[in-house]
Amino acid sequence: MSDDTRARALVEAVTRRPGYTSSIGTVVLDARPGSVELALPRRPDLLQFSGAMHGGVIAGLADHAAGGAVTTALPEGRIGLTIDLGVTYLSAADGDRMVARARAVHIGTTIAVAHVDLYTGADDGGSERLCATARATFRVVDLSPEPTP
Repeated sequence: MSDDTRARALVEAVTRRPGYTSSIGTVVLDARPGSVELALPRRPDLLQFSGAMHGGVIAGLADHAAGGAVTTALPEGRIGLTIDLGVTYLSAADGDRMVARARAVHIGTTIAVAHVDLYTGADDGGSERLCATARATFRVVDLSPEPTP
């Protein structure tokens, strides 16, 4: 299995697991070692009072994309756990969907950092507008075995 295939499979598996990321409808567009692109369709329950995507939802998408970018760049059996996340909102996220493009900018043995650009735009992938940027820092740890029910 190629590194790109492994990275995509990892991000898809995490995104499909029950919890916040799958429940809000996150879609994996691309995943390669150190780089992840995710989309989130606009839904009424994800909007704030003025009709734009809620800032907390944008931050959650940024966090998931950054974590994927970092974890896909780490050796197998290691993952990144968020220890800091900073989001700068530039304009209203009022398009049909959000797209997060994350890239790992530092991979160390204990700390990793990723940068994310977040765009709002049309479902057809046409024009996009940068609406936020984010930086996330992660603690690099061993992957715990899955809990048994």
